[in-house]
Amino acid sequence: MMTAEDVLSILAVLRKADVDTWIGGGWGIDALVGEQTRQHRDLDLMHRENQESAAVAALADAGFVETLDGRPVRFVVTDPAGREIDLHPLAFAADGSAVQASPDPQRPFVYPASCFVTGTIREATVPCLSAQQQVYFHQGYEPADDDRHDMARLRQVFGIATHF
Repeated sequence: MMTAEDVLSILAVLRKADVDTWIGGGWGIDALVGEQTRQHRDLDLMHRENQESAAVAALADAGFVETLDGRPVRFVVTDPAGREIDLHPLAFAADGSAVQASPDPQRPFVYPASCFVTGTIREATVPCLSAQQQVYFHQGYEPADDDRHDMARLRQVFGIATHF
């Protein structure tokens, strides 16, 4: 499991290495709502693709090794305790927007500049993806119970429409 303390520790490691990251997925949603609402298996992080080597080196120094290479879309690093970080490289444009490769090269994932926001984990301000961006990523597949829970929290806290 990935605890709040783990998330804050990992963010500190990456910040010390001057790597820009944003939390997505379940921890990103919990950061948006300002409280942990469920257990988390992993941590989803978006990072600048031109900072990837620094991110990998910093995480390696913290004991993480690559366990899945799905580049250019994503890759996963895991530490001996079994904590997983799912890393997503982003190519930024001058206007602050970004794109991420997708399994369909003709349809990359789009990140408007406005989707890079902050949230709170254990009273610490953390960079994360907006509620609208979280909804964008939670479509086009059969949701698991955790996905349903996360979307329900976004509806409850932000009053936004979700796909399920």
